[in-house]
Amino acid sequence: MKEQNYLDTLVGVFGHPVAENPTKAIQDAAFADLGLKRWQYLTIDVLPEDLGDAVRGLKAFGMRGVNCTIPHKIKVIPFLDELSEAAKLIGAVNTIVNTDGRLFGDNTDGKGFLESLRENGVDPKGKKAVVLGAGGAARAICVELCLAGTEDITVVSRPHGNAQGGSLTDLLARICRRPRFVSWEGAYQVPGDTDILINATPVGLYLGTDAMPDVDVRTIRPSMFVQDVIPNPAVTRFLREAQARGARWNTGAGMLINQAALNTEMWTGMKPDKAVMLRALD
Repeated sequence: MKEQNYLDTLVGVFGHPVAENPTKAIQDAAFADLGLKRWQYLTIDVLPEDLGDAVRGLKAFGMRGVNCTIPHKIKVIPFLDELSEAAKLIGAVNTIVNTDGRLFGDNTDGKGFLESLRENGVDPKGKKAVVLGAGGAARAICVELCLAGTEDITVVSRPHGNAQGGSLTDLLARICRRPRFVSWEGAYQVPGDTDILINATPVGLYLGTDAMPDVDVRTIRPSMFVQDVIPNPAVTRFLREAQARGARWNTGAGMLINQAALNTEMWTGMKPDKAVMLRALD
């Protein structure tokens, strides 16, 4: 008799807003290609005040794990049982793995970013980088850049942001050669000797596609490599402005694919085909 098993294995993403997040398409494609027919990826809008209930629901549903995106990457930590060394160092979590009710938090943001950078022929070692923003994604990126030997990192953050006087300042002071922190007031003037310019803010995300970080685009130069972390839309206004000024650039899609591949392996124990995942974004 044919075995009957209709039990779904659930994973997903918690965020707010999250409707525009394309990770479901990527993960579903990976699961299908791996032959995991009963695996389902859910896109779940979770208000900040409901995060604790959502994590408890994750356990109650027996979900294998979830991704955390804006604004939950830092605030989810108190609800977890254990953190990876990377997550501890970064102070933010983007991936949770549920093993028999025990929640393990990791961070694949920075690793996905770094791999995407290198896939575009950019070696961060010895370079000067400017990171716009100081949230969870920025923290992960800064840590990985420091560990990769980036010579000089400038974090540009609003006066009420997470960098000035906060844990990111202390963290980068310990692991970076030359960390700098700039208060973001008015249009930011990108230093002329910048090698890598990174938008790690949510500005330009779907439904706000005409928006871009408050940067004086006249200071973006052809010698710079410009990276956006936003995957949807892939080509943001920020990147179009960089292209118009002759700079090389890369979308957030590569970073998303790389970190999604790492997430898939953590949840399933199987390595997905990243080419299959990338095609799912088309």
